[in-house]
Amino acid sequence: MTDDAVTDDLGTGHAAPSGPQAPTMGWFEGRVHHYPLRVFYEDTDFSGIVYYANYLRFFERARSSYFRLIGFEHSKLWDGEDQMAFAIRKVELDYKRPARIDDGLVVQTTYDRFKGARLWVSQACYRGDELLVTAHSEAASITRQGRPKRPPKWMIEKIAPYLEET
Repeated sequence: MTDDAVTDDLGTGHAAPSGPQAPTMGWFEGRVHHYPLRVFYEDTDFSGIVYYANYLRFFERARSSYFRLIGFEHSKLWDGEDQMAFAIRKVELDYKRPARIDDGLVVQTTYDRFKGARLWVSQACYRGDELLVTAHSEAASITRQGRPKRPPKWMIEKIAPYLEET
């Protein structure tokens, strides 16, 4: 780990990549993952406001970056020994305020809990301190045939420090 790497507050040693060539995957503050992004022209409708469905893309990028930071890569999960993936089973979004072209946003993500093959996730998109959109989703861990499959023990152990305490 380099001196300029950003580490999480849980002491797990997971670090954000650093340097001008590394794409950002965000950072952790406690169990909350923060994923920064910029609104580009392609993200907006004709009025310059973020098209509603694009928040789903922002939230997906944040969830995937979270996984990468704690050591999971979707392609390696799919092609690895356990051959599994996550599919969103349900998502609920609550739009509070619009984002606009050129806005700098941060998506905050928490992975809340596992039960069987299901994983619950909470997300919020902010412009500064202003809450724009919230999302609550339920993902299912699936096999290559699309059937539900419990995540392997190693995966649950790796994500456990970030889950809600119940």
